[in-house]
Amino acid sequence: SEFCVSRSPPLSSSGSSGGGGGPVILELPVDKIRRPLMRTRTNDPVKVQELMDSISEIGLQVPIDVLEVDGDYYGFSGCHRYEAHQCLGLPTIRCKIRRGTKETLRHHLR
Repeated sequence: SEFCVSRSPPLSSSGSSGGGGGPVILELPVDKIRRPLMRTRTNDPVKVQELMDSISEIGLQVPIDVLEVDGDYYGFSGCHRYEAHQCLGLPTIRCKIRRGTKETLRHHLR
């Protein structure tokens, strides 16, 4: 599709790469990311539109943070970027995925 940019910019690695249990960057299906706090927050429509324009032109530059718990994905930040992807009808979104436990999830839901 015209919105998708096939080449991604090189990632500048400030630390050592590989190994460890650090975050992983992946494209996830937008509809697989649960947004538990979406009902309590409203996005700035101007910011969403600006992001839609930017994402259409150059792709998503900063992945959203996602927590993976038992194979389910939860997003608590990146609300404007997430909504911009939904409005553009993009099937996937670039995510920085951290693994967590149910306890980690409970902490985020407080």
